[in-house]
Amino acid sequence: MQLFHAPRSCSVGIRILLEEIGVPYQLALVDLSTGQQREQAFLAVNPKGKVPALLRDDGTVLTEFQAIALWLAWSFPEAELLPREPDAAARVIEALEFIVGTVHMRGFVLAFMPGKFVSLSAAQEELRAHGLKVMSEGLRHVSKSLGEAQWLSGSRPSVADAALFYVTSWAKAFNMDLPVKLNAFFDRMLKRPSVIRAINASFN
Repeated sequence: MQLFHAPRSCSVGIRILLEEIGVPYQLALVDLSTGQQREQAFLAVNPKGKVPALLRDDGTVLTEFQAIALWLAWSFPEAELLPREPDAAARVIEALEFIVGTVHMRGFVLAFMPGKFVSLSAAQEELRAHGLKVMSEGLRHVSKSLGEAQWLSGSRPSVADAALFYVTSWAKAFNMDLPVKLNAFFDRMLKRPSVIRAINASFN
């Protein structure tokens, strides 16, 4: 398989999942800062012009973080990226969707890229403030969901934990105050061999 990946983007979460699974894969770096995602070569892979994108062994390309994460979990059940019990699996998917759909897309995107949506500076400031509020409230909600467990799945890191890692890494990069439980979660993730391997190329 080949993962189309941009350093410091959400695709680091997919790279962590691939490392947790332990299957061979190739890495194709996409430089978002130069607009490489809008070049024809990449658009031929993913016409949406975004990462992550996963070129699978059968030659088909899968896009969108949640879809790729769940496909990996279902395709490699031995990695235990998703609980087998239906209700527990639904709770992990619920957390995954909230982290990506709300904390990332309605929080971080609006807070740090308001210019993508509105041109007036006053409107951008309103969007930024709204995004920061969504981020802060969302991360507090996830911290409560984590409770006293080490992982969102309870027993071991799941697809949702990979997503939580990339949003907490962004929060750290922007010097945001994180709940104590999320700071501890981030530190635990940093010690995992899969995360160490994934971030060697993702954040350096």
